[in-house]
Amino acid sequence: MHRIDVSGLTVTYNGEPAVVDVDLRLEAGTICGLVGMNGAGKSTLFRALTGFVHPTRGTVRIDGLTVVQAQRQQAVAYVPQSEQVDWQFPIRVWDVVLMGRYGRMNLLRWPAAADRQAVSEALRQVDLLPLRDRQIGELSGGQRKRAFLARALAQQARVLLLDEPFTGVDIRTERLIIDLLLQQRDQGATVLIATHDLDAIPSFCDRVVLINRTVLAYGETSEVFTQANLLRTFGANPTFVP
Repeated sequence: MHRIDVSGLTVTYNGEPAVVDVDLRLEAGTICGLVGMNGAGKSTLFRALTGFVHPTRGTVRIDGLTVVQAQRQQAVAYVPQSEQVDWQFPIRVWDVVLMGRYGRMNLLRWPAAADRQAVSEALRQVDLLPLRDRQIGELSGGQRKRAFLARALAQQARVLLLDEPFTGVDIRTERLIIDLLLQQRDQGATVLIATHDLDAIPSFCDRVVLINRTVLAYGETSEVFTQANLLRTFGANPTFVP
């Protein structure tokens, strides 16, 4: 059984295709880079995996479950782009990370000791525990990325989806994120990460999928992440030359 199994996925918006006939299968304990231009369908694929959009055609399975079933089991955690977050909302860093535990709480959303421990550990892992009471909008760009990664870690999901986690972060934060993703992979998680940071991909991605509305190439990083395939994907000389 594949941890992520996408077959013949087509999603349309107002009759216009966003992705067409996408096939993607990822095993447990895999990090896969999702690479393509803006508008190539990366975010649409993430929305289909999280249930925010419904396929026009095709299927999506997480651990053999439908997306709805997987969400009920807290199997999928999503780290959004910074642009998708209201940084003015008056909420503490601790409470942002605690959201990752909501699906495991009772209807009153009252955290148990295990929830508080998971939040503390996630904040420790991303080096934000001293800032737990800071308002989320007061953090730097890199700290904000780490806070939402901590939310995903606290959820203890089997599948992690990260949408451009390296945008606007410093080298230290990028290295910290990569190290945490490698740890998650080694613990059996499946990680799908959309990124424009082509230079970093060979250092931590086991597999790569190149996308432009449909999958152009997919497989082991050493075999797929080539100059020829990148030219097919971007239509011009990419900044990274393998």
